[in-house]
Amino acid sequence: MQVSQLNIYPLKSARGIPLPAAAIDARGLGGDRRMMLTGPDGHFVTQRELPDLARLTALPATSHLMLRLDDGREMMVAPPHPERRMDVAVWKSIVSAAVADDSVNARLSDWFGRELKLVFFDGAAQRTASAEWAGPETPVSFADGYQVLVTTTGSLSALNADMAAHGEGSVGMERFRPNIVIDCDEAWAEDGWAAIEIAGVRLDLVKPCSRCIITTQDQQTGSREGASPMPAMGRLRMSADRRVPGPLFGWNAVPRGEGKIAIGDAVTVLDTRAEGWAIKQR
Repeated sequence: MQVSQLNIYPLKSARGIPLPAAAIDARGLGGDRRMMLTGPDGHFVTQRELPDLARLTALPATSHLMLRLDDGREMMVAPPHPERRMDVAVWKSIVSAAVADDSVNARLSDWFGRELKLVFFDGAAQRTASAEWAGPETPVSFADGYQVLVTTTGSLSALNADMAAHGEGSVGMERFRPNIVIDCDEAWAEDGWAAIEIAGVRLDLVKPCSRCIITTQDQQTGSREGASPMPAMGRLRMSADRRVPGPLFGWNAVPRGEGKIAIGDAVTVLDTRAEGWAIKQR
């Protein structure tokens, strides 16, 4: 098995950026989900309620951030002042984040037709993943809950085969917004992996990922009019474990070291989960 894709999402819920290689440390892939949009109250905003975020690309550079909509509108954003801060909410986590200038926030609000603020997970921001699943004091940025999302090509093939058998079309891996995609022929093999190693870095697969409406959205347009994987996931991948309800695709992983990983790197299974994960039977 080997790594077939690496992706980061610099701005939470905006377009992904494919990479040939990426640094990895305790917080995940370098540059992943270090920025986020919030409402005026600091509550995080995603494609769930703002599908047009799929049309936004965030391109970080050394001295600035470039934000670009697919209609050609763009703006250059200077790094935020570290003392310009607000508390923001990502699910149940409250994080002290740096806030972009008012002019930036006003322009973003105009772009999307609602009041928004751009916030940054800078050096003063702190957040940890759930100790119940990830262990104590594992740092995480603005991701939904965990540091790295791992998916496999074999599982996507099985999902698309079921969709095709029911006349539902097919979807690409981008619908699931993974960080690391592993080329693996066996469908759902990842249910049995407790830990893997890539380029000398151990990743513990700690919790399956329950999926939401974002998987139904085209990741270039935000449209929900095309093929949806939800019915197929309902047939194949409904969790039977009440701790993680709903349809499952991919696994949340916690890096236990740091290094650099690249497309083509070998993936080794270090430890297995003999019981796999309980899936409802049709």
